[in-house]
Amino acid sequence: MEFMQRNIAISLLILVFGLAKDICFCLRLTEVRIPNHVAKNTTVVLECHFDLNGEALYSVKWYKDGNEFYRYVPRDNPPAQLFLLTGVSVDLLNSTENQIVLNNVTLASTGKYRCEVSAEAPSFQTVSSHGDMVVVALPETDPKITGGRPRYQIGDVVRVNCTSGRSKPAASLTWFINGEVADPSYLRRYETCVATIAHVYWKSNEESVEGDKQPKPPALESKETLHPNGSRADRQGRRCAVA
Repeated sequence: MEFMQRNIAISLLILVFGLAKDICFCLRLTEVRIPNHVAKNTTVVLECHFDLNGEALYSVKWYKDGNEFYRYVPRDNPPAQLFLLTGVSVDLLNSTENQIVLNNVTLASTGKYRCEVSAEAPSFQTVSSHGDMVVVALPETDPKITGGRPRYQIGDVVRVNCTSGRSKPAASLTWFINGEVADPSYLRRYETCVATIAHVYWKSNEESVEGDKQPKPPALESKETLHPNGSRADRQGRRCAVA
C-alpha cells in the first residue's frame, strides 16, 4: 500500500512538472508595425508593442540593416539615446519604448528595420522582429498622353504614348479604353517602366476621340447621333493610369 502511494505521488509530481514546462510566462512581442512603402520627405512611425508578462523591461533597441540607431532604457536618464546613422532622422521628443518617429525620410532610409526587446535580470529574455521599408520618390508631374488625334476612321492605326514623370522606382503604366483595361496585344511596353509604386501613388490622365463608320469630313457629334446620311459617330475614351 505504501509502495502504491509513493508511486502515485511520484506520478503526480511528474505530471505537475510536465504541465509547468508547458506554461511559460515569457516576454513576447504582440505587434511590430513597419510600413512597406512610404513617400520621400514624409514622416513615418515605426511601432513595437510587447507584453512583459510580469518581467521588468531592460531595453528596447531599433536597428536598420543591422546597425543600432535608437535605444530606450527606462532606468537611464534620459531613457532614450540616439546613434547617428545615414538615412535615419529620429524625432526624439515623440519617440518612446513603443514607437519611433522618423522625420523627412529619404531614399537612403530604405532598409530592413528590426525591433529588439530585452527583459531585466534574472531572465534577460530577448525577442525581436523585423520588416522591410522602401522609400519611393513620387513623380512630380501627372501622366501625359501624346501622339493622338481627336478623330479616327475605321481601320486607322492608333499610336499614342503615355509618359509618367520621373520617379524611383519607375512607375508602371496601365492603359484603359472606355473604362476597361486595354488588351495587352494593343500595347508596346518599355523596359524602364516595369516597377510599381505600391499603394502610395496612383494618377491617371484621359483623352477622348471619335470614330466614323465611313470616311467623311470631321463633324462634332455626340454618341449615337445620326449624321444626315445615316452614318454614326461613336465617342471613345482612352485613359492612362500610373500606379
